[in-house]
Amino acid sequence: MWRWQPTAEERAWGHWLVVRRSLEDPSELAYDVAFAPREGTTLETLIQVAGRRWAIEVGFEMAKQDCGLGEYEVRTWDAWHRHITLARLAQAFWVAMGTQAKKRVLRPA
Repeated sequence: MWRWQPTAEERAWGHWLVVRRSLEDPSELAYDVAFAPREGTTLETLIQVAGRRWAIEVGFEMAKQDCGLGEYEVRTWDAWHRHITLARLAQAFWVAMGTQAKKRVLRPA
């Protein structure tokens, strides 16, 4: 992808259009725009990062539903940052407790 980048520092970064095909329906395509350093960024790296996007989106949706991530009415950046940090910490705790509980259930006594 082309983007106007007037300075050398900006030109060190590139933009790529990553097109993914669905495994269930090969005619279904998904598009992502990747932004990464031009030097050292391989096609394999772009594909791996694009593949992780869905898991990240699922994590944020879980945090919105279970930990109140989407229910903030703040007016300053500091308050927003504290709320987001606390909600993500609560989600991490919740996931860790759920994982431990599953291990206990699966482990024979």
